[in-house]
Amino acid sequence: MPPRALHPVGLVLFDKPAGPSSFAIVRDLRDRTGARAGHAGTLDPFATGLLLVLLGAFTKEAQRFVGVTKRYETAVDLSALTSTGDPEGEVVDEHEPLSQAELEARIDELRGEVDLRIPTASAVKIGGERAYKLHRRGVEVEMPMRRTTVHALDLLDYDGGVARLAVHISSGGYVRALAEALGGHCVSLRRTHVGPFDVSDADPERIIPPAEALAVLEG
Repeated sequence: MPPRALHPVGLVLFDKPAGPSSFAIVRDLRDRTGARAGHAGTLDPFATGLLLVLLGAFTKEAQRFVGVTKRYETAVDLSALTSTGDPEGEVVDEHEPLSQAELEARIDELRGEVDLRIPTASAVKIGGERAYKLHRRGVEVEMPMRRTTVHALDLLDYDGGVARLAVHISSGGYVRALAEALGGHCVSLRRTHVGPFDVSDADPERIIPPAEALAVLEG
């Protein structure tokens, strides 16, 4: 009989609420199912939306799910920059937000292949240590730029200096970096899709069999 940690096996689509970390969600599913578990792409604690959790022997396929594009909806406060690009950071600059015409012009410049600075509060390693750990200790580092493909960036609403945007971005791209490039920070962030998987199909009680999950991914 195979080790219990390898079963049950499959994929869980989880609609993460604001507050818990992605690891906390994974740990809860691991404890509940008794299987090893891992996610395919972190969501920040303040963010909500689709988290893919692989269970059991299926965790070995995680990289196939990590590398897909992702879709988000975000609200960006264009009157201030924060140290983390989200509401959890300290305000480091306050200014007049862009006019709608200026905002639309800036959005046009951010579509396609763009270089964006990786946020300080990220899991990228700097000198062998996670950037967010350095940030928490108050260590200032020059964060690198990352080439990112912005497949779509659409303005849904703009009111009171807060822009609501729909984003379709390549794997490894940071919506917080887009917010900073627009002169603001994310006040909310929701992941609606990971590749072909839709948050509307999320069900924490359902374990999608590997063959079915891979068929959707490759379809």
